[in-house]
Amino acid sequence: MDPVIAHLHTYFLFPFAIDREVVLSRHRDVWKGGRWIDGLDQWIEQHAGLNEIARRLGPWQRAPLSRFDADSRAYQDMVFFHPFVRRVFFDTGGISRAPGEQESLLRRYEITIPADSRLTLSAEDERERSAVTEVTSLKLFLFANGIGLLSIGVENTHLPASEALWINEMVRKIFPSSGRQRREGRIPSNLRLNLEHDGETDILVEESFHTCNIRAFQPPLSTLVTSLLYFLEYSMQEFEPVLDERMIVYSYMAIDPNSVDETWAGSEAHEQFISRVLYVDQLGKGYRYDPEFTRKNMKQQIYRRWVHQGTFYGFTSYSNITVAFGETDCDDHQLREGFLIHRMFDSRYYLMMIVALFYRATLLDYAERIALIARRIHNDYADERLTPETLRLANSLRSEFLNFYNYWHFDEIANKDEESEHFNLQCDAFRIRQMLRDTDREVDRMSSFMSEYYQSRNTQAVNRLAMISMILGAGAVLTGFFGMNFGDKFSELFFSADSPDAWVHWVSILGVSLFALGAVGFGIFLVLSNWSDYKDVLKPTNPRDSRMDSLKRVDE
Repeated sequence: MDPVIAHLHTYFLFPFAIDREVVLSRHRDVWKGGRWIDGLDQWIEQHAGLNEIARRLGPWQRAPLSRFDADSRAYQDMVFFHPFVRRVFFDTGGISRAPGEQESLLRRYEITIPADSRLTLSAEDERERSAVTEVTSLKLFLFANGIGLLSIGVENTHLPASEALWINEMVRKIFPSSGRQRREGRIPSNLRLNLEHDGETDILVEESFHTCNIRAFQPPLSTLVTSLLYFLEYSMQEFEPVLDERMIVYSYMAIDPNSVDETWAGSEAHEQFISRVLYVDQLGKGYRYDPEFTRKNMKQQIYRRWVHQGTFYGFTSYSNITVAFGETDCDDHQLREGFLIHRMFDSRYYLMMIVALFYRATLLDYAERIALIARRIHNDYADERLTPETLRLANSLRSEFLNFYNYWHFDEIANKDEESEHFNLQCDAFRIRQMLRDTDREVDRMSSFMSEYYQSRNTQAVNRLAMISMILGAGAVLTGFFGMNFGDKFSELFFSADSPDAWVHWVSILGVSLFALGAVGFGIFLVLSNWSDYKDVLKPTNPRDSRMDSLKRVDE
């Protein structure tokens, strides 16, 4: 049985990591020594006229929340979260802040689709399957740590479940994992972003996945993504995806009760359909995977508080689903005010998904950076001396992780049980807590190594200083003793060149001179041979230049 989906609403979420060092080096005029977050608006604005999407639809525009009355979207979104979450994860404008408090460390942007136009995504594969879905929202979140989230929202009404599932599976693909995927119809053979206006259809973006090559460890991203992120140059390694070849699927489906028989709701067939939605599979008979294995996993991945009313929530590492059975009044929540389940999907649960995905993207980015810094430390330590750039990168990572751990990350972001349970289930699916513990342990080990390294270098420097001081001190004592004004026979022997023993006078001068020159020369030799330990103290540093070396970029 192929149920009818009365309403399909899916957000395809693409997390990416910006290489800030590369961007800063290529756009010095934008930042001029300022904070990364403060230059984002100008940076994006500079690229507004260089892209077909920006010219036809309009560029990304900053979209902070500005209305906070009871009927505003901002009020209804923010009220469910703890106050500290409101301060951190909401881009707000015109709101009172504590003295000295700056704006939140994220920026929210939107591309507004013209009211007299229709934006659609069309896809087809080698098996002659195809679908068209309407794009209803384009959102972008940029965080101060260089992580970004692109959100593409699509909606359809009254379509077969098989088509809804096909859309979710196919549109999420951003590059093939092999050439077989395209030939076997497991990835679109053609994906188009179309703008319909006055009865005419223009193709804004087209991707066929015909040619795909890995360059500098970077996968071949779909032009759908690179065109929407037009202010970033993928070919210049200004950013990279942090996940695999698929975007995250955050999806809502409302099943039309009239399209199934009366016994379908709550049946095994219903559960099988939910499994297909949860694992982003195409519609088929029974479970896609072993039934016992699937049921066991679904017990942990399905939130069943409202299953008795036909509402399923599900969470995996690549999907977050809300499946409702029809649309009716929900207790005192009236349908004329908007269907409650869809409202929650499109507001607080969407924001919780953004937060959880931000956590996952950040921790994955840390995992890569820690590995790259560890490699640099290993290579540097072969010479038993870390370069200043390696030390700077390690210290920068430690500082950023401390900020993430103490400023960004919260185990609990809402007070109500249902919101907290949803967030915890998604974090469990993303393995946030385990990844956080692993990252914390790795950063702690790096910090311990750095502390031991600094202590070892400081001990060596102190030992060198002690040795130089002892030698120079001994020379000072010797020359001072020699230069003291003793009289009688001592003065005649050492200070008089006309005495019968004049050779003693000249030998003493030669010996003391050689000792003094040797002590000074030895001190100069120690300083020069360990110049890397001293040059940074003497050489003035340029804070702008200290951020220009990219950790990830590969020169081809």
